Amino acid sequence: ERDDVMDLRRLVYFVAVAEELHFGRAASRLAIAQPPLSRQIAQLESDLGVILIDRSRSQIRLTQAGSVLLERARDVLERLDRTHREIKRIGEG
Repeated sequence: ERDDVMDLRRLVYFVAVAEELHFGRAASRLAIAQPPLSRQIAQLESDLGVILIDRSRSQIRLTQAGSVLLERARDVLERLDRTHREIKRIGEG
């Protein structure tokens, strides 16, 4: 296992938080508890060595790195979904 490979689950979690701009709503959307979600985002930030979400105000916002990751993560997840559907159709004939 490579240390530099991002966990897709963390990307999904990050996109939810980035779109909701609220950990509680993102946790509800993902059907998970808020503390584990917060830990997963913190771990993603640690793995990347950057702050993705500015938590210093009463309302969270994305940093510049977070905005770039959101754009790229959406693309990666969409491509993965399209690939899954395509492979499934091929397998079904």
